[in-house]
This record gives sequence, structure tokens and C-alpha cells, in this order.
Amino acid sequence: MNAERLALFRPGRRQGLTPVPVLPDPAPLPGAGDTAALDAVVEHLQHVLPAVESLMSSAGKLADWGVDLADRLMRGQRLLAAGNGGSAAEAQHLTAELVGRFDGEREPFSAISLHAESSAVTALANDYGYENVFARQVRAHGRKGDVLMLMSTSGKSPNLLLAAEAAREVGVTTWALTGAGPNPLTNVCDDHVAIDGRSANAQEGHLIAVHALCRAFDGEVARCREQEG
Repeated sequence: MNAERLALFRPGRRQGLTPVPVLPDPAPLPGAGDTAALDAVVEHLQHVLPAVESLMSSAGKLADWGVDLADRLMRGQRLLAAGNGGSAAEAQHLTAELVGRFDGEREPFSAISLHAESSAVTALANDYGYENVFARQVRAHGRKGDVLMLMSTSGKSPNLLLAAEAAREVGVTTWALTGAGPNPLTNVCDDHVAIDGRSANAQEGHLIAVHALCRAFDGEVARCREQEG
């Protein structure tokens, strides 16, 4: 393991960004003659920064989403969110930030993770098939002007594609956070942020995107409340 390999961590220079320093050679694993595990970790980490660099191109869109979502939720609309597996956890992270808080104290906002409705999900999967577990909930909860956030690294999950179609029927705006695009989900949603990277790294990028969106959201809420006096 040498500095030349770890130099792959250095992202390209962008105007206004502070370059990330090259990491030093990692210390050997105690008692490990075989470096296979260390090589696997370093290989994974080498793919993180390219995914984040890909996300940087969508910074403006995430800012716009945060402002738009703040305007909608302050007017009484709500956010619905859904995903499968790890993407479900990321979607639930977003709704928790909105119902709770991100950085500072503010009022709570309506946000529901559809996959977290365990009794509804299992009943709908049993009666209508797993591909319909989100679409039927969108028809139940969605109102014109709401936002549906769909998260998927592949962009191919049938239950998310059907949820996007249901949202269109009831006037709910759809946003997608996906892995590399274009993909079926980016094609059917009103707007999307697609991250170029392996599945795990794209999912890591989704958490960064969620936090960035929340920062823009909280900033817009604070600005509007200050103007209201």
C-alpha cells in the first residue's frame, strides 16, 4: 500500500472548493500478514469521493428542492418518502429530520415514510402484491401540492415506479434520488438527482444529499419566519 494508490482520494480542483488532502499511508493491521481486508476498505473509500464529486453538480438542484419543500410544508403540504432496504433507511432519515429538527430549533413539519407503516405495508403486500405497497399509500395520503421523495440506487424498483405513477394521478410532485442515470425512475419522476457511483457509494451520497437538502430547507424556513416578524 503506498501514497500513489491513496492519491486517488484527491478530487479535481473546483473553483471555490478547498482541496482534500492526500491521506497518509495507513498503519498496518495489527498481526495481519494478509492485506486483503485493508485493500478492500481502501478500494471502497477510493470510490466515495468520485460519488461526492458527482453530487456536487446537483448542488443547485438540492438548494432549489430545499427552498421549494420549505415553501410547500409551511403552507401545510407534506412530504411522503419511500425506498427499499438501505434506501428505506435514508428516506426515513429525511422524514425524521423534518418532523424533528436538523441543526436548530424550529417547528415540526409533516413528513411520512411509507415503508415504515409496517402494518399497512404487510397488509398491502399480502392483498395487492409488494409492487403496490407504496402506490396505494400515495393514493391514500397524497394531496395535490405534496412531494413524494423516492430513493433507489438502481432506479428500477417496481414499487417505486408504480408509486411515481400514482403520484402523478393525484397531483403529487415526484423527486428521485438514485444511482447513475438515466434510469427508469429518473425517467418517470418530475425531477431527480442521480449520483454516479457503485451502489453502496451512491447510497452514501444520498445521505449527504439529504443533509444538504435539510440545510437549505432550514435556512429558508428561518428566513421566512424572520420576515414574518
